[in-house]
Amino acid sequence: MLAHLSIRDLAVVRSLNLEFERGLTVLTGETGAGKSILLTALGLALGDRADSGFIRPGSSRAEISVSFDLEDAVDAFRWLEENELLEQDGECLVRRVIGRDGRSKAFVNGRPVTLQALQELGSRLVEIHGQHAHVHLLRETEQRRILDEAAGNESLLEQTGALYERWRSIRLELDTLIDKAKDQAAREELLRYQIEELEQQDISELDYSALAEEHTLLANVGKILTTAQTQFELLYEDESHSVNARLAQAIHVLSDLIRLAPELEETTTLLGEAQVQVKEGALLLRRQLERIEADPGRLDWLDRRLGDIHRLARKHQVGPNELPGLLESLRSELSSIARGTEKIEVLQVELQQVLADYEKVADKLSQRRKAAASKLQARISEMILELGMPQGRFLVEVRTEQGKEPAPFGRDQVEFLVSANPGLPPRSLAKVASGGELSRISLAIQVAAIDSKTVSSLIFDEVDTGIGGRVAEIVGQKLRALGRGRQVFCVTHLPQVAAQGHCHLLVEKISTDGVTQSSVRKLSRDERKLEIARMLGGIRVTQQTLAHAEEMLNTHFQSELEV
Repeated sequence: MLAHLSIRDLAVVRSLNLEFERGLTVLTGETGAGKSILLTALGLALGDRADSGFIRPGSSRAEISVSFDLEDAVDAFRWLEENELLEQDGECLVRRVIGRDGRSKAFVNGRPVTLQALQELGSRLVEIHGQHAHVHLLRETEQRRILDEAAGNESLLEQTGALYERWRSIRLELDTLIDKAKDQAAREELLRYQIEELEQQDISELDYSALAEEHTLLANVGKILTTAQTQFELLYEDESHSVNARLAQAIHVLSDLIRLAPELEETTTLLGEAQVQVKEGALLLRRQLERIEADPGRLDWLDRRLGDIHRLARKHQVGPNELPGLLESLRSELSSIARGTEKIEVLQVELQQVLADYEKVADKLSQRRKAAASKLQARISEMILELGMPQGRFLVEVRTEQGKEPAPFGRDQVEFLVSANPGLPPRSLAKVASGGELSRISLAIQVAAIDSKTVSSLIFDEVDTGIGGRVAEIVGQKLRALGRGRQVFCVTHLPQVAAQGHCHLLVEKISTDGVTQSSVRKLSRDERKLEIARMLGGIRVTQQTLAHAEEMLNTHFQSELEV
């Protein structure tokens, strides 16, 4: 439960420290006194968005601190434990600081946390029902939320949401692959044609350089043989004028001169070696010439082969020697498309399985909703009868829509229906209920669904707007009854409600040195009588209104410690 609230420099509050108790605590005060600032402070402490406009003029920052006793807050205790923020004393201290630059910092048990984490914790500590709750009640999402909360469907909703997200993810990937496959159908056909065309030319085994060299040789075989034969004769064949013959003659002459000029011996040796090299080179040339012969058939094949290769290279705008790499690239692309087709088949099977799992959970969710709807509508119908709608009848309709795509909340459409008068069929709240009736129905729903709530602190902000008299008395009784099992706060303008609080806080606006501030104080028994008399009589408090206030307190007053 909420144990303590401290505010510094927030809006019209300079400094405020409040201790809270169990039971029903009512907050009253003149219009404009600042009752909403307490709810604003609590909202900020639990994760509402903040800006510098909340800071009291002349101050550099605003600070809100709240502490909670976690004895009855099992969900909050578990959350703190899971996030390693739990203190051994079983309490939770939350602090929020808002700077002049609009930035804020949040701390839980002295450790900094994100705004999202603060909101998650806050939802497990306090539930606030604002004065416009009946407006939200008209929304289908809010009606479904109330029913799911009453049915205890949190676990099933988590499963449904997870399966929905998985289904949506697979469906998105599948749709993308299918669209891509449609675009690639023509590409696949072209790839198969191009690959087949290249494979027919045996491009994967292509050695273009070798083919080009062989073609050059055969295309010039006549010129090669004629020229090479002439050079062979010049080097060796001509016995009189060949290079070999001339070297032999020079060696013979110089050998005779060595004895006369010994220095010629080295030259003679080099010329001998040259003769040997010339002879070997000439004989090698002759052997090579013997192996070279014209092959018109082979040359014709090479012409056609190289023609096909050059045609394919021009077609694909690559060099002839790049064709083998191109073939591998085309094969890889075709394989990728084939894998995409296989992936589509795998995803289609997976999608059907996830959908089947979703249907099972969604069906179980529907059954629980329908079972809870019967009990909830009975409790709410009973409640609205007590709240001044004696002919009212409330229905919770759950329609399961098959055949539609999955949704994160299941396949059910939930609608709250009401018949305010006998003989008239139930219709949706927006079409039937007047403003006052809608306010009472909203309160009836909140009170009827209270048993399913896990938070230990509930706040009702002027939810009794639009009612009075006997109905207001009953509303006060209901809120007081709620306070016996948990901590309840109620901001009210109704004396019938205020008189039934276990604790009464008065919000006042005071002016000091031209500066307006709001203050909150706990009222004594006599002060409560004066405040309720003011609420009954307005500006002029008479003995009669005081007596009436005393009577109301005598009827409902119990010890503030009673819970």
